[in-house]
Amino acid sequence: MAYKSRQLGSSLVFILMLLGFVILAIDAKGLKLHFYKHSCPQAEKIVKEVTAKYVMQDPTVSAPLLRLTFHDCFVRGCDASVLLEPTKGNNATEKTYPPNLTLGGFYVIDAIKSALEEKCPGVVSCADIIQLAGRDAASGPSWKVLTGRRDGTISLASEAAIYLPSPYDNITVLKQKFEAVTLSVYDLVVLSAAHTIGASHCASFSERLYNFSRSSGTDPSLNPHYAKWLKKECLKNYNTSTTVNLDPITPNKFDSMYYLAVSQHRGLFESDAALLEDKRTADYVRSQVKNNGATFMADFGKSMANMYKLKVLTGTEGEIRKRCGYVNS
Repeated sequence: MAYKSRQLGSSLVFILMLLGFVILAIDAKGLKLHFYKHSCPQAEKIVKEVTAKYVMQDPTVSAPLLRLTFHDCFVRGCDASVLLEPTKGNNATEKTYPPNLTLGGFYVIDAIKSALEEKCPGVVSCADIIQLAGRDAASGPSWKVLTGRRDGTISLASEAAIYLPSPYDNITVLKQKFEAVTLSVYDLVVLSAAHTIGASHCASFSERLYNFSRSSGTDPSLNPHYAKWLKKECLKNYNTSTTVNLDPITPNKFDSMYYLAVSQHRGLFESDAALLEDKRTADYVRSQVKNNGATFMADFGKSMANMYKLKVLTGTEGEIRKRCGYVNS
C-alpha cells in the first residue's frame, strides 16, 4: 500500500546515509561575484534578458526555473547534472528519475546557453546558468549569485532517489536530507517556501486524499475544507495532466503567504505539512505569519546562497559544456 511505501522509503534513505551516501562538504572555492567580468562581460545581462523574455511570454515558467536550482544542487552539488540527457552509455540520468520527469524550463536554459555560446563560446557553464536564471525568474526576492561553477560529467537517477526531498517526506526525513547536503533546519523551512509559486500534478499528493493510511483514507492533518476542494480538483481517477497550485492563497505571487497556508493546514504536500511537526520549523512558520513575512525575502536569499555553494566544481574540475544536455565528446 502507498503508506507502507513511504515508510520503507524513509527507512532506506536513513540507512543509505548511515552507510556513507552523504555529501560531506560545502565548497565555494573559486566562486565569486561577476566571475565572467573579463571573459564574458555580458554574461549575466544575457541570462537576465533571455530569462525575462521567456517569463514574459509564459509567467508559469518561473517556478520550473527556480525548481531546477534545487534539483540540481541536491544531487552532486550545483553542477548541472540534472540537465544531462540519457544516452546509450547511461540511460538512467537524474532527468529520468520519475519525480524529475515533471521538471520544466529546459528550453529556457538551452536558449540562454545558445545566446552565450554565440557571444562567448565555451566560457559560461550550464551550472551557472541554472543558478542565475533561477534567481532572475523569481519575481520578488533577489540575491547575489556567485559564479565560476563548472559542469559535471556524471548524472545518476539512483543518486537523485537518495538525495532529493520528496513531497511524501515527514520532518525527520526532510531534516536528514538537508543535513546530508550540509544545509540547516533553518534552510529547510525557508527554502520550502519556494512552493509559494508553481503547481503540482495530482499524483504528487493524491495519496493524502484517498489512500493515506489503513485507518484514514484522507490525511487527518489536512484542513477538511481544503481537502474537500482538492478532491473536486483531483478526482479519485484523476486526469494525469491535472495540476493544482502549490499556494492556495497567492499562487502567482512570490510572497510569504505560503506560510499562512501551512499554518492553516493547507500545505499541499506532506512535506509542507511536516513543517508544523518540529518546533524550530513551526516557530518560523508562525513568525512569518505574525510579522507578515517581514524577513522572508532576505531569509530566502540567504538560504539560496547557502544552497548554491554546495559541492561546486571549479578551476579545472569538470568542464564547460557546449550543450547543456550532453557531456562534451
